[in-house]
Amino acid sequence: MRKRILGLLAACALGLMGCGAGAQIDDYATNEGYETDAGTASAKEEDSGVSTGNAGIAANEIKIGVLHLTDPAEGSGYTYTHDLGIQGMQKNLGLSDSQIVRKINVDDTDADATRTAIQECIDEGCNIIFTTSWGYMEVTAEMAEEYPDIYFCHGTGYMSNGTNFVNYFGRIYQARYLSGIVAGMNTKTNMIGYVAAQDSSNSEVTGGIDAFAIGVAKVNPDAKIYVVVTNSWYDPEGEAAAAEKLLNMGCDVMAQHCDTASPQTLAEDAGVYGIGYNSDMSKETPDSCLTSVIWNWSAYYTSAVQSVIEGTWTGENYYGGMAEGLVDVTDLADFCVDGTQEEVAEEQAAILSGESNVFDGVMETNTGETVGVEGGTLDDGTITGGINWYYKNVVVVE
Repeated sequence: MRKRILGLLAACALGLMGCGAGAQIDDYATNEGYETDAGTASAKEEDSGVSTGNAGIAANEIKIGVLHLTDPAEGSGYTYTHDLGIQGMQKNLGLSDSQIVRKINVDDTDADATRTAIQECIDEGCNIIFTTSWGYMEVTAEMAEEYPDIYFCHGTGYMSNGTNFVNYFGRIYQARYLSGIVAGMNTKTNMIGYVAAQDSSNSEVTGGIDAFAIGVAKVNPDAKIYVVVTNSWYDPEGEAAAAEKLLNMGCDVMAQHCDTASPQTLAEDAGVYGIGYNSDMSKETPDSCLTSVIWNWSAYYTSAVQSVIEGTWTGENYYGGMAEGLVDVTDLADFCVDGTQEEVAEEQAAILSGESNVFDGVMETNTGETVGVEGGTLDDGTITGGINWYYKNVVVVE
């Protein structure tokens, strides 16, 4: 049996509608002043063009388009997890299969392919379109200007126009931090591997590594995190090669920010532990997965589509976290060392109460510099776009 440490949040993520699924921020600056009841994120009373005063679209008439980087059928990774969110939204709102238009294997480095996929969604009558990968951002922005009566939502990016084009992401660093505690308490060699999709120029990936590293350091100051960068969001061969390099170095816990489960399956084959990402990877690696850092994307997809149906769309960006049920860690494996569950539960409570924001106080980088101030915490804008440094216990492997 696996230990349940987040039962309340898991139930919340399933219920969604009453769990504040719509927490938002304006330009990643603050979420003060926003209500999060019923998963719709009512905002300050401001006129934002198509976003306010809209009569809404009947639930049985709305149509949703979604662009996927790969095929959800591959399982476990980024696309699979986003599609679980689309499925959850469909179930929550009682929509039919014909109301969902999926475009799969859309290369986010190919602007023409992205534009074609979005245009096909529009031609098929979609009222709201979700483009789930970073590279879709600029084309999505262009299409939003061309089609002001259609709602566009881009995942993981930073561009938006305040009316019919928003971006959405979440405080995944909160779950990363908790998973770092798990890794730090369960390593025996004090060598923890981490397969990263991008280098330090990408704050999303780097911030996740640092949050993980801060969690490791809290419980095990002797451990180090060894990072191998693939320079690709989706590269099955590169991810496997990176994991092999880390395992050959002697890493006995394997974490990741990449799309496939290869680092996890290779870790289990090598007889060491793993920390999964995107979805619960214990289904692939039941004998090695300590926990997984997961997204519950249906929390956002439900609130966004519901706001279009109800005419309450605000045109504001979304940035949810553990409190909204958007990010989480899975139940800990029963082979975690004693005390792991208790330590994670304590730190989770501190995050939910607001006592901890993970990136608190003065933090030392791996180059000996410092970030932050005593008694302070990094703001959302810095966390999402300004973390281009590694925490003191991180070692980049060339």
